[in-house]
Amino acid sequence: MLGSCGARFSTAVDLRPRFAGLGHDPMTEKYIARSSTLAFRTLGGEMMIMSAVDSTFFTRDPVASVIWQSAAGRTPLSEIAERHVCSGFAVDAETAQRDAEQFVEELSSYGILLVSERPFSISSAGLTETA
Repeated sequence: MLGSCGARFSTAVDLRPRFAGLGHDPMTEKYIARSSTLAFRTLGGEMMIMSAVDSTFFTRDPVASVIWQSAAGRTPLSEIAERHVCSGFAVDAETAQRDAEQFVEELSSYGILLVSERPFSISSAGLTETA
């Protein structure tokens, strides 16, 4: 639940679907997992990530590092933002969620983070989406 990190909303919300059938959820959860084709290390509070595919190098601040370390494929991004970013960095939920989504979008565009609408499962062949 996202509000303002622990606050709960008490106003009613209109949740009608935009399309006929099962409905459309514009706030679909995102699950994130680290790609297996990279190397990473934390030095001085900053995460350093290198792609094994093309040697692209990324450095990330402490907030992004917390998101990265939580990217195990089983916890929704909204929960990571609320549980780890809000409490650890004294930021409101809306800002934490927006920043987390921007970070994930950037790294997923390079294939560094994998993104799914469902939790990932871990198999001997690597990460796979659950059915």
